[in-house]
Amino acid sequence: MEKRRLIIIGSGPAGYTAGIYSARAGLQPLIISGQQPGGQLTTTTEVENWPGEVDGILGVELMDKLKRQAVKFGAEIIDAFVDQLDLSTKPFKLKVNQEEYETDALIIATGASARWLGIAGEDKLKGRGVSACATCDGFFFRDKKVVMVGGGDTAMEEANFLTRFAESVTVLVRRDELRASRIMQERALANPKIKFMYFTEAKELIGEEKLEKVRVINNQTNEEQDVPSDGFFVTIGHKPNTDFLTGQVELDAKGYIKNIPGTSKTNVAGVFACGDVIDPWYRQAITSAGTGCWAALDAERWLSINE
Repeated sequence: MEKRRLIIIGSGPAGYTAGIYSARAGLQPLIISGQQPGGQLTTTTEVENWPGEVDGILGVELMDKLKRQAVKFGAEIIDAFVDQLDLSTKPFKLKVNQEEYETDALIIATGASARWLGIAGEDKLKGRGVSACATCDGFFFRDKKVVMVGGGDTAMEEANFLTRFAESVTVLVRRDELRASRIMQERALANPKIKFMYFTEAKELIGEEKLEKVRVINNQTNEEQDVPSDGFFVTIGHKPNTDFLTGQVELDAKGYIKNIPGTSKTNVAGVFACGDVIDPWYRQAITSAGTGCWAALDAERWLSINE
C-alpha cells in the first residue's frame, strides 16, 4: 500500500489547479484523473473567456497546459478512476485499478456531468453546434438560429442569455407549460426572440461537419418535422459526480458536496472539495480553478497543523 500526503481526485480546472498549488507547496500530490481526463472542457472546442488567452484557446489545449504545469512542479498524474474509497479511518484509503493507496488529506474535484438526451446525433455533434452550456458557447451563435431543450429556471435564464447573440431561440417543451418560476417564465415569454414549441421533444440531431437541423416530434400527435438550426443547447441540468461518496461526506439534496461557506472544507476533517462538484450555479472553468486554489491552500494548512 502506497502512502501519500495528498491525493486529488479529478483533473479538470479545479483538480489541476489544486495540483499546481499543492505541488508548489512541496506536497507532491497524486492526481487521479478520473474517467474523463481534463474534465468537461475537453468536450468544448474554443474557450474564449479564460483570462489572458486573448485569442481564445481550445479546451483540450488549455487542460493540457494546466496538466503540464502541475507536473512541472512535482504532481504525479495517473489516468484511472477510484474503485473504492474509505473515509472512515485515518489515513484515508483508496483503491485505484487494484492498487491501494493511503493519504493524509484528500481533495475531491470530480466535477459534474451534463444531463444529455441520448438521442441520435448528439454525441457526434457535441462541440460542433451541440452544447450544454449557453454561457460558455452562446457567443459562437451570433445571428444564428438555435434550438434548446428545457423548461425550468435555468433553461429560461439561458434562453434569455442566448438572445443576446442568436437571431432566434426555439425552446422545446415536453408539456403544455413551463416548470420555471413565474418571473422567469414572464421574462422568457416577453422576449420577442424566443419561440416555444409545446408537447415537443427532440428526436434526432442532423448534420455532417456541424449541426444543420433538429428533428422534433410532437408527443401528442407523433407528427415529426425538421427545424433548421445552427445550435442546439441541452439545459436539463447537471449531475454531480458524487455517487461514490454517498454516506461518506455530507451531500445536499441534489448530490453536490456541502462545503463550509467560504472554504473548501467538507464535514470530514482532512477532506476538501472544489470545482463543479460543490457548485450548481456558476459552473465556469475560472471559478472551478479558483476553488481548486482554495482546496490546495486549505489542505496545506490542515496538513501543517495535523502532522
